[in-house]
Amino acid sequence: MDHLVGALGLWSTGRGPLYLLLARRIRELIDEGRLRPGALLPPERALAAALAVGRTTVVGAYGTLRAEGRIVRRQGSGTRVAEAALVPGDVAETDNPIFLHLLQPPAGVILLSCAAPDGPPPELRAAYARMELPARGLGYHPAGLDGLRAAVAARYAARGVPTDPGQILVTTGGQQALSLLTRLLVGPGDRVLVEAPTYPGTLDLLREAGAVLRPVAVGPDGVDPEAAIRTLSEERPALACLGSVYQNPTGSVLPPLVGRRIAAAAARAGVPLIDDEVPAELSFSGEAPPTVAGYVDDGAVISVGSLSKVVWGGLRIGWVRAPAAMVTRLARLKAVHDLGTDVPAQLVATDLLSGLDALLARRRRELRHGHDHLRELLASRLPEWDCPPVQGGQTVWVRLPYGDGVAFAQLALRHGVGVLPGVCLDAAGGSRPYLRLHFVTSDAELTEAVDRLAAAWAAYDGRGALEGTGAALGGITV
Repeated sequence: MDHLVGALGLWSTGRGPLYLLLARRIRELIDEGRLRPGALLPPERALAAALAVGRTTVVGAYGTLRAEGRIVRRQGSGTRVAEAALVPGDVAETDNPIFLHLLQPPAGVILLSCAAPDGPPPELRAAYARMELPARGLGYHPAGLDGLRAAVAARYAARGVPTDPGQILVTTGGQQALSLLTRLLVGPGDRVLVEAPTYPGTLDLLREAGAVLRPVAVGPDGVDPEAAIRTLSEERPALACLGSVYQNPTGSVLPPLVGRRIAAAAARAGVPLIDDEVPAELSFSGEAPPTVAGYVDDGAVISVGSLSKVVWGGLRIGWVRAPAAMVTRLARLKAVHDLGTDVPAQLVATDLLSGLDALLARRRRELRHGHDHLRELLASRLPEWDCPPVQGGQTVWVRLPYGDGVAFAQLALRHGVGVLPGVCLDAAGGSRPYLRLHFVTSDAELTEAVDRLAAAWAAYDGRGALEGTGAALGGITV
């Protein structure tokens, strides 16, 4: 107990409710590896007495961490740190399997966890060959190059959403766009509406900010509109985050009438609504669905986009479409972080956007083929898995017939394939029987990956009792 209290340090400093500050500090100890998987945490009353706080503070902190999947409570064995991360090795600053697979690539493993094009296309190489750097200038453009902002604005206009270049902020990828918006709009203790499940990078940012997440379920037609509208009108959260088109991970598309209702509800409640549109142009049919930003004209909807899924993840170009006044505030915030996105990358992106249609058409064909091939493989090798088709994007949302996605993902990793378990994407703590798989790779690699998944499934007992997965205990003695 004394070791834990000492490690918590000045945990109560900062803004926000005490239970969120305590949860944030315990989360840091877990992420740093100082509280190891399986470590027993003190009972709520005992820790509250040691910290001289009310029991409700510890109850709230433990509840937050349980919802995130970082701790578990079992009858008769108390509250413990959750099992080890899905990737072996040193502990990183994040326990998100997507980022861990990038930080610590496991040797010999086919990764179906992080969806992005495998290698730069020839158009990108050609654009870099044509690039001409400016003759003069410091090269710092916090809001982005004027030419790129105009090119992005023009693409929104082509989709029926008139946009001024002053409404565009260029960012270092879509992840930075979400990060800047979180820093601008969310403080500790603020309520934020999120989809369940949703993109895990968004959840990481919001938890880091100390937000109180209000998850709303996602079904085949996108987020539950009644629950979303009720949350917007009754709770008036500081922010709402949606993915209206080829939602990550489910691939669902929000029907236009539903999107219009949710956008209108957000506008009435004065709640900024972020629409993550990164996969929006990856329609298998070639026709992108309407953007939610076109349903309201008062700036209630903030759009986030990126070239990482269309062109290549290594081209770190993303953007925010928002009211000009908000873009100005975001540019000031971005100036503090990096003074502006890489200029050569912006010049190349401007060139690519002027002739993106051919590249985009090819990418759509490749994705549709990969989607169909993956579903055929699963139907043949794992017919008991439920894998509904999608109409665009890069991922499918697979339901296991029984068992737990986290336990199976651990076993699958030992069979040489990395998958993303559903609980990592669900702030409500649900989606345990689900996996997210991507189909952005070659036929040969998809075939081998499904062969390995089939072998792992044959070895899986369905109860998560996996031989050899017991986590080593250590770290802080509590």
